[in-house]
Amino acid sequence: MTIEMFEKPLGMRDDFPFIAKKKAELRAKGTKIMQQAGYDLLQTPTLEYYETIGKISAIPDKALFKLLDSQGETLVLRPDMTSPIARVAASKLLKEKMPVRLGYYSNVFRAQKREGGRPAEFEQMGVELIGDDSLYADAEVIILASAILKELEVESSRIVIGHTQLLQSILKEFGLDDRQIEKVREALVSKNSVRFEQLVEELAIASEKVESFKALNRSKTLEDWKQWIDLSNPDQSGLYEEMLKLEKIIDRNGLSESVTYDLSFISHMTYYTGLVFEFYGAGSGFPLGNGGRYDGLMKQFGLQVGATGFGLRVDRLLEAISPNQEDAMDILILFVEETEQQAHEEAQNSRAQGARVTLQYAPAVQAIEEFTGLFKEVRRLDGASNG
Repeated sequence: MTIEMFEKPLGMRDDFPFIAKKKAELRAKGTKIMQQAGYDLLQTPTLEYYETIGKISAIPDKALFKLLDSQGETLVLRPDMTSPIARVAASKLLKEKMPVRLGYYSNVFRAQKREGGRPAEFEQMGVELIGDDSLYADAEVIILASAILKELEVESSRIVIGHTQLLQSILKEFGLDDRQIEKVREALVSKNSVRFEQLVEELAIASEKVESFKALNRSKTLEDWKQWIDLSNPDQSGLYEEMLKLEKIIDRNGLSESVTYDLSFISHMTYYTGLVFEFYGAGSGFPLGNGGRYDGLMKQFGLQVGATGFGLRVDRLLEAISPNQEDAMDILILFVEETEQQAHEEAQNSRAQGARVTLQYAPAVQAIEEFTGLFKEVRRLDGASNG
């Protein structure tokens, strides 16, 4: 295989100046809201041990980037942020403060197939609330993510909420074992409604329960969920009551119109074992982010504490955010040797007033007309007439 000089590794992308600028603006807005909500920003290493983070993360082994260090230990480029942050919290931060609220803006890495066309490196921003097992923690992170989407002016944002534990319990009442439930899970994660319908015959669902089973894929409200809840089952009735309380909190925060309660929704991240949710917005055909409760992940680090959080995909947010007008004051000042000081002083004054100003030594520009055409305002201190 011959690699061309300008070719990039599979799934890697360059961020050109316009995209890099938009990402910087997005990061500033998002992290500001996190910090205002009491979350401290954290950065974890790009490389982690495969035996810990690699195996614990919900990312398939074939999607991990692996390499060996000088001691022969297998390392991975971090495939997600929840697992590394759980590691840090379990080893240090929870001993000092609990619950702990942590936010991040970081890149993650997932190997892609050649025909997939998806990025192998992308940025995520999100939060983890560790040490709180209450529904108020779940409500907090959902509301916080919604606040970020609103600040970024994502149009028609909506939230889909499900409950993995409750769905698991209901599927068992259809007479399914763990192996059969996994088949259902695979169909639901891939949002393959045709495959889900086919499972009715394959799993030998009792005839009197077929329509009820098919309806799982069509629930939109918590009222819809009632048909599957066994009130004599304390686990199911308790979880359902928690969902009703969550709904009231979400409604009080003005999000009722944007939320769908889908009992069939399951996250592809297998460490989410309780409440799960996903965010969408106009302009992107993919989820903007997802989150949920991952108490079980903390057990793998030896802690019996609650944990919930979310992550938003920056590349998909860029697709969904409303295009903003470029700065009205985008100024170019052209100067020559004799006017360098004057140009510098003029630029400083304009920048102090909030303008974006580019200083350029005129003789160094080969195609002057094409270059000046890139700016909204051109100030010539090079002896030529103003453009």
